[in-house]
Amino acid sequence: MLGLMQDWPLRIHRIIDHAARYHPDRPIVSRAVEGPIHRTSYHEVRQRALQLAQRLIREGVAPGERVATLAWNTWRHLEAWYGITGAAAVCHTVNPRLFRGQIAWIINHAEDRLMLADLTFVPLLEAIQEQLPGVRRFIVLTDDAHMPATTLRNAVAYESWLAEADGDFAWAEVDENAAAGMAYTSGTTGDPKGVVYSHRSNVLHALAVNNGDFLGLRARDVVMPVVPLFHANGWAIPYSAPMAGAGLVLPGAKMDGASLHELLNGEGVTITAAVPTVWLGLLQHLDATGGSLTSLERVVIGGSACPRPMTEAFETRYGVSVAHAWGMTELSPLGTFCSLKPETSALAGDALYALKVKQGHPPFTVDMKITDDAGRPQPWDGATFGRLKVKGPAVAGAYFKAESKAILDEEGFFDTGDVATIDAHGYMHITDRSKDVIKSGGEWISSIEIENLAMGHPAVAEAAVIGVAHPKWDERPLLIVVPKAEAAVDGASILAYLDGKIAKWWMPDDVAFVSEIPHTATGKIQKTALREQFSAYRLPGL
Repeated sequence: MLGLMQDWPLRIHRIIDHAARYHPDRPIVSRAVEGPIHRTSYHEVRQRALQLAQRLIREGVAPGERVATLAWNTWRHLEAWYGITGAAAVCHTVNPRLFRGQIAWIINHAEDRLMLADLTFVPLLEAIQEQLPGVRRFIVLTDDAHMPATTLRNAVAYESWLAEADGDFAWAEVDENAAAGMAYTSGTTGDPKGVVYSHRSNVLHALAVNNGDFLGLRARDVVMPVVPLFHANGWAIPYSAPMAGAGLVLPGAKMDGASLHELLNGEGVTITAAVPTVWLGLLQHLDATGGSLTSLERVVIGGSACPRPMTEAFETRYGVSVAHAWGMTELSPLGTFCSLKPETSALAGDALYALKVKQGHPPFTVDMKITDDAGRPQPWDGATFGRLKVKGPAVAGAYFKAESKAILDEEGFFDTGDVATIDAHGYMHITDRSKDVIKSGGEWISSIEIENLAMGHPAVAEAAVIGVAHPKWDERPLLIVVPKAEAAVDGASILAYLDGKIAKWWMPDDVAFVSEIPHTATGKIQKTALREQFSAYRLPGL
């Protein structure tokens, strides 16, 4: 016997239809790449997305064909997400922070046929377009007045190209399991891997993250996603915000502390999301100027571990609640969110902040387990490390063009590559990437925990920990520190600060000072580069 409910496929266009119908005038504010502040609404975004879908079909874009974007967070990029999928095509967000060779490889591997690009990236595309024979047209996300002279193939200004369609169009009818979006992993080891999202997976994921214990967006919220739309499915905010009818503030290309502060206060932002390096810049700006945060209620921090001092700074100095989140491109991307349960709601002081450094518990639609290297389940005691594995309807089951290569275990779980603990209340805490964990005398040492503690030292701006060779213990931790400007600090004072906060055998064997720590294209510490930089390093006494 089947249920007697209506057949209502989960297609992405239903989200923008809902926003335009029930929240038509909710503001969408962007800092345009050209400079000025631009204001629009969900009603206008939907109408222009319909024009875009219509224009793409006139351009000859076929169902399932990939249309690439190389763009910042603006209203044009947002309407491209809906217009491309509304034409039954696949929106491929390309990360411009990757190396040029990787960008070309990704575009060719995805077989992109059109490219929508911001003005910022015209020189980059001009430099690599001869390596992109499959891209038949470049559409520059600007108007005729700002259109640069360019050698890009069949280049056209977006606004004039879009004006050739009137928007009298019906969204393409597609199966809810049809491909809708595409993003590539950053490829720190080997070639980047293509993750393909479906209409169904994106709608389900947006519903899951709007759970009250997770993003929990409301119509009265004004959301500023500083995390780029090209990073891990935009953390699903382009779907979850209009689904809730929340206002949007899109910062464009300017993500320095002063520019973000201007938008946060000027546009009444209530919730914002980004990686820790972004918030480090904002906090430095606030400290230097004596600024305040007048409307901000919540900050979501993910992408890499959030240091406790950052959480304390937002909460104690500025009255803003911080939520730690974790996810991956392969998870659409949110996997966990650190919100309070009844079992933890009474925590305060150090105990509360000890919880807040964890990545949290998963929403419905995400299941987790930790195992040893042999695949045996590990206990949820908050202390035993294991390989973190996940499954769910918005978790990748295969990579693009590698469908025959199994990436799931026998129970259908995806190995995230992270090493984590899970406690009795279901809170997950990442202790390392499996390739970064330090194995000393057969035991594992968490580099992330040492880094977060070191960031609490008043003279430390940034910290990283890597393993270096040791003749007896195999590896020992080396703490690498970027000191704050004009700070007087030495290794002994930092080690003294760590003393008593971690196990004795976790204590770094030495501290090295650098002017800068390298980061990946997604803002994470690039430990492969650090290991290469310190490959000849010898610990004291060896």
